[in-house]
Amino acid sequence: MTPSTILVIEDESAIQELISVNLQLAGHNQLVATSAEEALSLLNEARPDLILLDWQLPGMSGIEFARHVKNNLLTRNVPIIMLSARSDLQDKITGLEAGADDYICKPFSPRELITRIKTVLHRREQLSDACD
Repeated sequence: MTPSTILVIEDESAIQELISVNLQLAGHNQLVATSAEEALSLLNEARPDLILLDWQLPGMSGIEFARHVKNNLLTRNVPIIMLSARSDLQDKITGLEAGADDYICKPFSPRELITRIKTVLHRREQLSDACD
């Protein structure tokens, strides 16, 4: 199985490092951006298998970024897992309605994060196989 490429969009360096280490241990490749604008530039060059997206970013918010990704024909099928310190029910609903396929509240367990990534990627693979 080919390693998945995950675009991590996170502006907090400690969280970004925690995610990076765990993605490496799980065998994933990664692209890293600290802002939505930087991530949009990366999306013009590469198509990740999944996006890990922080809600609260400098400049464009994670919510705006998710909407942009889901409204673009080239990126609409890339799954998004939103990471956020915002844990209210309405915030979760807003994230999911903006296009997130899953929503994880900070602080999070690295084991849970990797399991959710695996689940979303597996679901994407099954859908892709069904369309072939």
